[in-house]
Amino acid sequence: MTVRRSVWLGVSLLSAILLLGCAAKPAVAPDSELATSFDKTDNQKRARIRLQLAIGYYQQGQLNVALDEVKLALQTDPNLADAYSMAALIYMDQGETRQAEENFTRALRLAPNDPDLSNNYGWFLCQNGRANQSIPYFEAALRSKTYQSPAKALNNAGTCSLILKDKVAADRYFNEAFRLDPGNLTTSTNLARLNYERCDLERARFYINRVTKADVLSAEVLWLAIKIERKVGDRAAENSLVTQLRRRYPDSAEFAAYQRGAFNE
Repeated sequence: MTVRRSVWLGVSLLSAILLLGCAAKPAVAPDSELATSFDKTDNQKRARIRLQLAIGYYQQGQLNVALDEVKLALQTDPNLADAYSMAALIYMDQGETRQAEENFTRALRLAPNDPDLSNNYGWFLCQNGRANQSIPYFEAALRSKTYQSPAKALNNAGTCSLILKDKVAADRYFNEAFRLDPGNLTTSTNLARLNYERCDLERARFYINRVTKADVLSAEVLWLAIKIERKVGDRAAENSLVTQLRRRYPDSAEFAAYQRGAFNE
């Protein structure tokens, strides 16, 4: 499965890219002062510049150009763990599973305690039929005191727990993510879906209403909201959401499902 930057990469991976190098404790120079950019070699500085260019191209969807920049970074500094991590993310988007795993493995060898890297590799495993192997990597990320975005790993762990049909664990992860970051729309969407599947419509509606207040809604979110309102019996709310789905995503699989009345699929 090709990982989408707009959803879980956006939530779980892309932000991690922007935090590359920020997770670990700063090194200490020989005179006991904190290391700064002046302590890096010229090659390391040039490699970091290449990596930043790669990140920019990646965000723009120019994957081949981003990969070229990563390769140049690694030619300059073969021990730059963040560059291997970046390469792995690019290969994930390209559907190149073997190359992605090779680069994740190299990055983990160089930076085994990087929480963002652990989270990203866990998501890679989950998306490639190895959800049972992914949970320990999310847990490793969550144990890190330097991890700046635990809600991402919690959402990923919850999603992968659902793949494993462990709804109890999923509920625990999603609720902890909500406690840490109640404004995270991905968390609210996950909780809405989980509670809808449990037929706890009051809770499902509470969480989906937090999401539908956003300006930009995906077809997937609108379809979930429509199904919740239909079960609740609020036809006015349902019709309003259907209008949005029809206007914004007339060719989507979700609107096609609505048209054929596939509310229980």
